[in-house]
Amino acid sequence: MNEQFARRKLAETCKRIYDRNLTVSAGGNMSLRLSDSEFVITPTGRNKGSIGPDEMVLMNMKGKVLSDGRPSVEKGFHIALLTANPDTASVIHCHPLYCTALAVRGENIRSALTPEGIILLGNVPMVGYFTPGSKKLTDAVAEHSSSNAMLLERHGAITQGRSLEEAFNRMEELEFQARLQAMVGDARELPASEIKKLQRM
Repeated sequence: MNEQFARRKLAETCKRIYDRNLTVSAGGNMSLRLSDSEFVITPTGRNKGSIGPDEMVLMNMKGKVLSDGRPSVEKGFHIALLTANPDTASVIHCHPLYCTALAVRGENIRSALTPEGIILLGNVPMVGYFTPGSKKLTDAVAEHSSSNAMLLERHGAITQGRSLEEAFNRMEELEFQARLQAMVGDARELPASEIKKLQRM
């Protein structure tokens, strides 16, 4: 993927995430793969609603910064997921309100309430709390590298996708499911036979 194109698409997605209230202020970080060895990532401490393409930081999969700027402190788990999953093109971490509320309560997402939850998300694990930017957090996220989405206890959510759009769609769906869960309480999930059918789609 062309670096300048990737920078523009990442900046556009940051604004979409901010405009959709999926994060606030400087919260969250996003990355987009350029090749097997390089990716661009959002810089640390910048408001996602006003970030520009030139502010994105180019890195390699070994963690070396290849451009101006300071990358997100969470670069470790981006590298871990991109490395573990060659098909993953993008990783998104942000702080959607309803997802974060569940994560603060230690309550798992019930993604089997609707067909879309099963198809887009699958099982959504809860990663235990570790200090943001720490190796312990990176290692804990890496343990769930096969998951499309995950909650981070007291921290927010992560999604990954084969494209930037897929990662964004999964984050939007994850927040929808969290909000739905808050509204419907202990409503029954789809039957096991239907869940298996949807998982094969």
